[in-house]
Amino acid sequence: MIYSTTAIASGGRDGSAKLADDSLTLTMTTPGTSAPGHNPEQLFAMGYAACFDNALILTAKRLKMALKGCQTQVTVGLDKVAEQYLLDVTIDVSIEGLEPTQSEQLIALAHEVCPYSNALRGNAKVRVKNLEQSA
Repeated sequence: MIYSTTAIASGGRDGSAKLADDSLTLTMTTPGTSAPGHNPEQLFAMGYAACFDNALILTAKRLKMALKGCQTQVTVGLDKVAEQYLLDVTIDVSIEGLEPTQSEQLIALAHEVCPYSNALRGNAKVRVKNLEQSA
């Protein structure tokens, strides 16, 4: 293992969550309420966006692609099918400096190496879109 961290939650969606080393503590709240705080889906979206964006950067370096910049936006939805709660994820990627075919190749490879993508593969609906190609 190259890294691990520990988080502790108390009170569920209307409680608090903190890192075990006390470097970050957040008030949690249920999505859709006006209560102040954050919900797990927001935190997951932030982590996934950062991880996928880094996968793009590292993969471009590995393939010696002249990536000038990238931005990853992740939208995480919570769905309920029967009595089961499921995540629904959309990843929107903007890439600068590459030809369209290179962008598509980079996005596909980043989706293969990103730990968040690997964790969700087969367990959640995940759509990846290249914003340059959908314009």
